Amino acid sequence: MPFQIIPLESLKMKTSLPSCTRSWHTMLRAALALGAGAQASVALAVNDLPGGPAVRQLDLHPAVTKIAEQQHWLHYAVMGICVVIFVAVFGVMFYSILKHRKSVGHKPANFHESLGVEIAWTVIPFIIVIGMGAMATRTVVAMKDTSNADITIKATGYQWKWGYDYLKGEGEGIGFLSTLDNSHRLMSDSGKPAPVDNYLLKVDNPLVVPVDRKIRIITTANDVIHAWMVPAFGVKQDAIPGFVRDTWFRAEKTGDFYGQCAELCGKEHAYMPIHVKVLSAQDYAKWVEGKKKELAAKADDPTKVWKLEDLAARGEKIYTANCVACHQTSGKGAGPIKALDGSALVLDADKSKQIAIMLNGAANGAMPAWKQLSDTEIAAVITYTKNNWGNKTGQVVQPADIVAARK
Repeated sequence: MPFQIIPLESLKMKTSLPSCTRSWHTMLRAALALGAGAQASVALAVNDLPGGPAVRQLDLHPAVTKIAEQQHWLHYAVMGICVVIFVAVFGVMFYSILKHRKSVGHKPANFHESLGVEIAWTVIPFIIVIGMGAMATRTVVAMKDTSNADITIKATGYQWKWGYDYLKGEGEGIGFLSTLDNSHRLMSDSGKPAPVDNYLLKVDNPLVVPVDRKIRIITTANDVIHAWMVPAFGVKQDAIPGFVRDTWFRAEKTGDFYGQCAELCGKEHAYMPIHVKVLSAQDYAKWVEGKKKELAAKADDPTKVWKLEDLAARGEKIYTANCVACHQTSGKGAGPIKALDGSALVLDADKSKQIAIMLNGAANGAMPAWKQLSDTEIAAVITYTKNNWGNKTGQVVQPADIVAARK
């Protein structure tokens, strides 16, 4: 029996429909309206992020380095070659199917092989591949030439943050961690993130470099494989534990540029952004001067003996910056993340157990190692956890304890 499709708009005119059907139609229309309204409000609230992703972006990121420009040209050139091949091959195929079909009287050819065809479909693809390789060679060689860099920076991947150490050039000796801003992590955890342009790309300490200088990036990792990638620079380099790789870029514009870890590195992979701030030469020099003063002010004497109150206050700041995303402000943890409040390990009088976990990690990397923190910072955060929430142990871990544990 044939059936008829009734347009939704006509349903409201059919008063003979059951009340449940009319109610379903009303609810469906309301849901569609709400969904469309929500989509429109989000689209209006989120804008393109200069140096980062754009709304409904389809093309590559705008290039700010010569290497990225060459990569874009190669992309379009190879895509054009592929389109020409596609049109030619499928054009001949469909022409043959239509013009030589049995229904118009054509009979199938009877042959076994053709030396000319064999040579043609071997030589022509070979020439095409060699041509594309020749076009790419100059760019690939340039991408690997990290010599004569103005500034050398080591980027170390941690679960889940980046550590930057300025090894050579202006800014030598500067080092810091770059972590996802906690407000963005909390937005993600809420399940209802605010419509912000830089969602999950904001960090506490961006990598800062000068414009028009060759920056060499040495990559390695502390735990698992990561990858340092900034699309606007045309840079993507794996960071592998126990190995040292390198890449480079020379930004031609000042501004903020964004990337992410491009290697699946664990459950917090989505929370490992890269933010590179490119400054003018004068502004970069000012940043270096200010950063060195800041680091000098933070430098601690590992032999200093701290009072519990001072060390715990210092530890609270470190906990907020590095630990709260997993262990929560309340210290209760979440899901598989163990609670610190009331933890037998934290309450244990043998402080060496907690120190060992801070230095070496635990649970196959679920709890990362924190060797990159200073002795005073590790001592402070352990002291804070031992004397916060319901953990009123009165125990103090001094920087000297961490120095001894590192040996």
